[in-house]
Amino acid sequence: MNFKRLLALAVSAGLLAWLMADGRWRGLGDVFARLDALTLGLSAAGFALSYGLRALRVFDEFRAQAGRRFGTCLRIVLIHNAMINVVPFRGGEAAFPLLLRQNFGIPLPRAIASLFWFRLQDAFVVMALAAIVWPGVHPGLKAIAVIGVIVTAWWLPRWARAPHDWADGKAFTAKLAKVRDAFAESTRHARYGWVWTIANWTVKLAAQACLLAALIPAALAVGAAGALGAELAAILPIQGVAGFGTYEAGAAAALLPSGIPLAVGLQVALALHLFVIACSVTSGAIAWLFPAARVQETTDHASSDIQSASSAVDGAQTRSTAE
Repeated sequence: MNFKRLLALAVSAGLLAWLMADGRWRGLGDVFARLDALTLGLSAAGFALSYGLRALRVFDEFRAQAGRRFGTCLRIVLIHNAMINVVPFRGGEAAFPLLLRQNFGIPLPRAIASLFWFRLQDAFVVMALAAIVWPGVHPGLKAIAVIGVIVTAWWLPRWARAPHDWADGKAFTAKLAKVRDAFAESTRHARYGWVWTIANWTVKLAAQACLLAALIPAALAVGAAGALGAELAAILPIQGVAGFGTYEAGAAAALLPSGIPLAVGLQVALALHLFVIACSVTSGAIAWLFPAARVQETTDHASSDIQSASSAVDGAQTRSTAE
């Protein structure tokens, strides 16, 4: 086993132990004691299914480059997800394009555009769900908000694919043209992108809502509101270390209309956040321990297969001529 990977796991475990020993985390044991084995198991299974759906989204878009290597797509998603939950200020997002280039040879502009489209899809789905279930909002306003999200999500890819003359402009405009073209290509290749995105968020939010409702304890609808508030805060472009602070504040604010005091909301949201991080870091560490084949190795195998096929064709032609 690679020494660097063992060291990384040891540092992560030490950091987690340090956080748990800090005085601010006292009382979390009582909160976690409200959970039973069934709730924990269902929530963990929900997160695992969510990771699989995200991997299907990557596999669907890059099917030409991935071939049959769904496991590599899953590994990319797990490591990327762990990095997002650990590296501050959204720095973990850089792992996705780098891993795509390393494993599939995807150019960075194409990979970054894909990540941007994934994040837009996530934001659209979360905003639409929030508009539907947010308490205290008139149904008419909910409908307007959902329609606005759907129209924007429908229009944006078509705008990117429309003919344009940006490449003929100044240097900055020409660079924007490349970004727009890469974004258009990303939106064009995913056949079932919206299906995977909606399914992923349905499963993920259901798992979080179930866990949060058990932690409070409260009805499942209250847990769903808190989970949505946390995820809306989590998609902000600027985050703290491991997302601590914004995640809890978003969940607690969303729980206030349901009569959950701010202090209670912050505490249960912190417990939920720790569970999310534990799942992501554990799965990411497991994925990290199983390295995928590099692009060069894949290319070598492909070249060998081509040479074998060429030799077979040449041999067949020689026999045919001899006959």
